[in-house]
Amino acid sequence: MILLGKIARALKMDSDEMEELFSDCSQIMKMNYYPPCPKSKQVLGISPHSDAAALTILLQVNETDGLQIRKDGKWVPVKPIPGALIVNIGDMLEILSNGAYSSIEHRVIVNPTIERLSIATFHSINPDAEFGPAHSLIDPPHKPALFRRETAEKYYQNFFAHKLNGKTTNLDFMRIQNGLRGNHSS
Repeated sequence: MILLGKIARALKMDSDEMEELFSDCSQIMKMNYYPPCPKSKQVLGISPHSDAAALTILLQVNETDGLQIRKDGKWVPVKPIPGALIVNIGDMLEILSNGAYSSIEHRVIVNPTIERLSIATFHSINPDAEFGPAHSLIDPPHKPALFRRETAEKYYQNFFAHKLNGKTTNLDFMRIQNGLRGNHSS
């Protein structure tokens, strides 16, 4: 909540709105094990994607390289730092910030000789809430909403209905394009 409060302050967002969305938030933890793979050049540990949650906090347990982020169209390795936590912005925060913060596209590659372990926690809004761009960040004539409002349940149904394929699928579902809502076919 401290981190989300600082994000709200940086956005000049109404902090009560952020607190309300995350007061009864959901948190999911996922442990990842990537065994050594002699054919590592032929497989990925996890396909390119952005996380549906607002924030992902990741610990690279055994400090084996593998996490990569897409920056300027190129895959950049994220060097493990002992004991450090990595914080990824997810799609939910990109929507909530009306695009001010962009979710990070990432993937995991496997190592041919060393196993990789990581622990990720995904922080999302209250599962019963409706969300979209923060009301305090929208000014229709000057700063219109780039994303529509939707229930968290419907948002996650759409996310899990598609395979991981880059960052655009779930954001496109929520995006308002030329005054029209995003694609609803799921």
